[in-house]
Amino acid sequence: MNSLFRNIPPVTKNLLIINVLIWLVCALLPSFGESMDRNCGLHYFLSPDFKIWQPLTYMFMHANFSHVFFNMFGVLMFGAMVERVFGSARYLTFYLSAGIGAALIQLVVYFFMINHLIAQLPGADINAIAQDGANLFAQGLNWSVEPLSTLNALINIPTVGASGALFGVLLAFAMLFPNMPLYIFFIPVPVKAKWVVIGYGVMELFLGVTGLQSGVAHFAHLGGMINAFALILYWRHKGKISRGPLY
Repeated sequence: MNSLFRNIPPVTKNLLIINVLIWLVCALLPSFGESMDRNCGLHYFLSPDFKIWQPLTYMFMHANFSHVFFNMFGVLMFGAMVERVFGSARYLTFYLSAGIGAALIQLVVYFFMINHLIAQLPGADINAIAQDGANLFAQGLNWSVEPLSTLNALINIPTVGASGALFGVLLAFAMLFPNMPLYIFFIPVPVKAKWVVIGYGVMELFLGVTGLQSGVAHFAHLGGMINAFALILYWRHKGKISRGPLY
């Protein structure tokens, strides 16, 4: 086990350690966890809990054990291989850029969703709604009528998790190793990495547009993939990474 852990490249290893430690401390100290959610989870910019650093810090926060486990499992399985190709310094830049890009695209999507809801409330003061909604959430409450309850959730419930960065890593893996066979739950035959990632992208777009799976930042996932794709194309154009697939 020790030799296996030592063989994990350094950035991937430290991402695993940092994410698991933060989740563990927040789980063991609930009041500290609530403070971390308010200060480090990604809030919409009109929320009184919004901080300028949240597009970075949100990706190190997780809601529960399964959330951090599956995200870190993906970082270990795919990120380690991508890091070995990119090199540690470039991989860290890539990972953080994908996560930040995911956050920014999620905020842009929220902007349009929130403005659509505000249009249903003539004369409403969105700043007052954001402040009053934050006070309600602090008491464990929310409005019981629409669109106020949904509006308040969009503004004041934080987005957390490394999923946006992980989807960027998946995109990079598929571009580097497009023909590598992967085994997916409930599919009895291996599927090439490029088709798995394309399938994930289509599914995230469908779920994001239809809203069939609420409580998941689907557009952040897409944002991580889009930012990763653009960054890889730029690096290939500059000759900083290989232009062709490795497998």
